[in-house]
Amino acid sequence: MTPTRFQQLANFIWSVADLLRGPYRPPQYERVMLPLTVLRRFDAVLAPSKEAVLKRHAELSSKGIANIDAVLNNLAKDEDGRPLGFHNHSQLDFPKLKGDPDNIGRHLADYINGFSENIRKIFERFEFEKEIEKLEESNRLYQVVAQFAEIDLHPRKVDNITMGLVFEDLIRRFNEAANETAGDHFTPREVIQLMVNLLLEPDTRVLTQAGVIVTVCDPACGTGGMLAEAQNWIRAHNDQATVKVFGQDYNPRSYAVAASDLLIKGHKDGQVVLGNTLTDDPFPNQRFDYLLANPPFGVDWKAEKKAIDRWPNFRGYGGKLPRINDGALLFLLYMMSKFQDYKAGGRNKPGSRTAIVFNGSPLFTGGAGSGESDIRRWIIERDQLEAIVALPEQMFYNTGIGTFIWEVSNRKAEHRKSKIQLIDARERYTPMKRSLGDKRRYLDQAALDTITREHGALENSQTSRVFDNTDFGYRRITVLRPLRLRFQITEETRERFLNTCPELFDALQAVQDQLGSEPLLDWNQTWDAVQQVFKTLPDDVEGWAKGAKGAAQKKIFRDCFTTTDPEAAPVIARYHKGDPLAGVGALFPNQTLPQSLTTRDLYTLLGLNTRPSPTGGGTKGEGWHIEYEPDPALKDVENIPLKEDIVSYVVREVRPYVPDAWIDRETLDDEDGGIGKVGYEINFNRVFFQYQPPRPLHEIDAELAGVEQRILELLREMTE
Repeated sequence: MTPTRFQQLANFIWSVADLLRGPYRPPQYERVMLPLTVLRRFDAVLAPSKEAVLKRHAELSSKGIANIDAVLNNLAKDEDGRPLGFHNHSQLDFPKLKGDPDNIGRHLADYINGFSENIRKIFERFEFEKEIEKLEESNRLYQVVAQFAEIDLHPRKVDNITMGLVFEDLIRRFNEAANETAGDHFTPREVIQLMVNLLLEPDTRVLTQAGVIVTVCDPACGTGGMLAEAQNWIRAHNDQATVKVFGQDYNPRSYAVAASDLLIKGHKDGQVVLGNTLTDDPFPNQRFDYLLANPPFGVDWKAEKKAIDRWPNFRGYGGKLPRINDGALLFLLYMMSKFQDYKAGGRNKPGSRTAIVFNGSPLFTGGAGSGESDIRRWIIERDQLEAIVALPEQMFYNTGIGTFIWEVSNRKAEHRKSKIQLIDARERYTPMKRSLGDKRRYLDQAALDTITREHGALENSQTSRVFDNTDFGYRRITVLRPLRLRFQITEETRERFLNTCPELFDALQAVQDQLGSEPLLDWNQTWDAVQQVFKTLPDDVEGWAKGAKGAAQKKIFRDCFTTTDPEAAPVIARYHKGDPLAGVGALFPNQTLPQSLTTRDLYTLLGLNTRPSPTGGGTKGEGWHIEYEPDPALKDVENIPLKEDIVSYVVREVRPYVPDAWIDRETLDDEDGGIGKVGYEINFNRVFFQYQPPRPLHEIDAELAGVEQRILELLREMTE
């Protein structure tokens, strides 16, 4: 069927929906239109063998045989003589329904009840019985059924691909009428074609073998468009292949459409299930050769969190999970849990491949140590991320945001191992003559072929870049600088302190008599002097309290009488005797430290100083290391590429500008125990950014002068 014919059919069905105006609002049209479209499709498919089924049903019923579904399902055949796997033993069909307007409601219900059990279960998900009652009460039922009786939806007139497009176009319109969010959308057919190409083209040699059996799964299948395209690709390349498709969807009506399509196509070994992909696994013991999906963008998984938190891990992944307001990566983890085991050359362990559509969030959201970053790390460090393709904006029906196809596999080809390919297809779109919702662009066949070839070539070009896995990893280290405090007692600070600790009035006076009111730039020496004053207080003068109250008094004392001052001496936090960093190499896994670096310099970079403070305060002598207290206001972070050791980076990029800085050695990675948290992110804009130098100033000046001259001429014309 041509695109024009497809659009005509979709427009006709939508025009029938206008008959529902009144008892239904436009967002509710799908409650009637989808089940009737499916029902008319079933009616057309069953027509060639209807008489044989009715005759056999009468024979079996007269003998009192109850369970006759299996016999009649096998008797109902398509035009090529293949059993359909479902039947209808009602005397009615759409032409007969149209011929009896007075009993249309009862007859339509009887007609649906005449289907085999597998079809009746599908229509239970449509919840169509109550819609029949509502339509009959509003005198709309006969009009709508009569209109559907006029169209022929038999596969010879409307093939499966076109029927899928019709369903998707109708559901898109329903979603637009309901003002659905960007997360509820359907995948354009050309995007599915590209996903299928990326997924299956590398395996062409295997998939074209005679008798090959292929399993395909879409855990967010909607109306089944991705499963249909994967099947079409395989059968176009190998008509002897056996393709078993499996799907799951959370929306009852989408599920019902997909399940109906599966039956019409004769997939007796396949299965489409209604359920929540994140919490319900309908295929617990099955693994699949290929998986593809377009899960909702930015899906909230708060409702599923309670159940998921009780699990020991999420589908084999034991790390942190993503933010509660975006569970897109959970779908990918589920798909990866369905991978076949892989062993090179092993027939029983063929491995699997998957393609999934995301928005930009899973690429870079979340810093090192976050759930999103840890999931990216888990995938990349297992060498399973093969390629990512950036698609143009305005490609989807219900959202104009940019999207990306991730290709993940546990059996990378040898030349792809430890590599990740990024393909920038954002400018390869063709404008549509007429937009469909938010979809204003599409990928034509030339663009699909170019991207597919680019993927297969695995070469660097202006729109294709090949990276090592570690190119996307970094260590997020914390850089600290010493706290420098100036001490001074003033009338204002005295009042503030005594408002909180009035019991220390006499003690404070003794401290002021000893230290005076001038600023002091070494808190270490000052605090020693303050402590000495408190130790020598007369018995009748109250000093520091014991326990928690005393600790609080000391903190208040420092907070009131000190302020940060870059000219002050660093505040000493503690002293370390001997070698506090025995086995320091463990802090730098997979890193080669510069040979010129001395142990003393390394310790200084880690915040352990072998010298006392410049003023000599707190000197302990030889064999001791001094650790300064960090200033929270000066705390900073640095993201250091995994391919570079953090010491060299800090010496080159940090120390020249802040010589007193050191690396926080307490912030360690949970997995390798090294300094800093390991993170992964993929930034397409940074990878494919092309610098455009500004125009020369003389060109800009000349252009401005020309504009000014035109303005003056216009003003002159107006005043003359």
